[in-house]
Amino acid sequence: MTSPALTVADLDDARRLLAGVAVTTPVEHSRALSELTGTEVHLKCENLQRTGSFKLRGAYVRLSRLTADERASGVVAASAGNHAQGVALAARELGIHAVVYMPSDAALPKVAATRAYGAEVRLVGQSVEDALAAAYEHARVTGAVLIHPFDHVDVVAGQATIALEILEQVPDVRTVLVPVGGGGLAAGMVAAFSQLAPHVHVVGVQAERMAAYPGSLRTGVAETVPVRSTMADGIAVARPGVVPLELLRHGNAEVVTVSEDEISRALLLVAERAKLIVEPAAATGVAALMAEPDGFDGPVVVVLSGGNVDPVVLLRVVRHGLASAGRYLQVRALLTDRPGMLADILLAIAREGGNVMHIEHVRTGPHLAIDEVEVVLQVETKGAEHQEALLEHLRAEGYRLAPGV
Repeated sequence: MTSPALTVADLDDARRLLAGVAVTTPVEHSRALSELTGTEVHLKCENLQRTGSFKLRGAYVRLSRLTADERASGVVAASAGNHAQGVALAARELGIHAVVYMPSDAALPKVAATRAYGAEVRLVGQSVEDALAAAYEHARVTGAVLIHPFDHVDVVAGQATIALEILEQVPDVRTVLVPVGGGGLAAGMVAAFSQLAPHVHVVGVQAERMAAYPGSLRTGVAETVPVRSTMADGIAVARPGVVPLELLRHGNAEVVTVSEDEISRALLLVAERAKLIVEPAAATGVAALMAEPDGFDGPVVVVLSGGNVDPVVLLRVVRHGLASAGRYLQVRALLTDRPGMLADILLAIAREGGNVMHIEHVRTGPHLAIDEVEVVLQVETKGAEHQEALLEHLRAEGYRLAPGV
């Protein structure tokens, strides 16, 4: 397949179309990541874009280039969140009727936001794949134009406008780290930098549980990976887009993967040190940087692709990140069943600087003697070294800790 044409003129036209619609998002210097890597690191805050993600850019450019007849037929899209909101707002701005299919279990805040932007939302199925199938059928029956979230050159051109802003905001940038799902955002980065600043290295980052790109780039054929659960649901795409894959292949792009633990630790760092709330998918670039601090030439720009995270999900991910970073410790101890023993172990933990968050007190069980109780304590700590010191202190005090603790 010939690489899709995407010229500098296309990029300039996309930016012209987006003027007054998408905002120029800020770039924030990260002292914490700069100290970690020994080079300058900046965060491109697309989480502060209208609708809360970069998706508005591609959606608006795609819709604005429709013919009058296509606009009159309306548009249809499928998404669990960010693309839905981008299409909804773009359609409202352009006066186009939009129908968006979303999974039945889509987060309520995302459903509400999509409706608030003016789209007709229809809940169907249990996955984005189910919603996409419904959208294709809707397009077939009604003649509405299907707005794909990443597999169209106009969508890629819209996402590429982020690269134009980065070149103005960080002129000496050497590496750009960008989350990868279907690949539209990374393809836009590659298309822009390869023509305007070929020395800039674009590195895509996928969640290792749903990483279709590394194999696809090796073979040159879009491969489908099994659908697996990942906290980075915003980039959980089982098969690359044809257009993005070709652009990434011809641009010799690199795609790396990160684990769930690495994603959660990155999200925690962004929240604590940069004071920014992002969704797990948006933190994957930071995760790659933290996993390999010496692996990227600086200055580095990390694209934070979106901030539309369900508060319940955010709470779970932050807890996971705290545990991965050595900030939560679970202690299981066997105590003699007599008054004051629970108070004593709590005091021992407090003397060592641990903060007990939760207590489970088990008085009966097949593994307990008649005069024993088991306590399970969730303890907030200051890191791995503090955890080890706390456990050693408890052992020195004579407490019997369960195996593995």
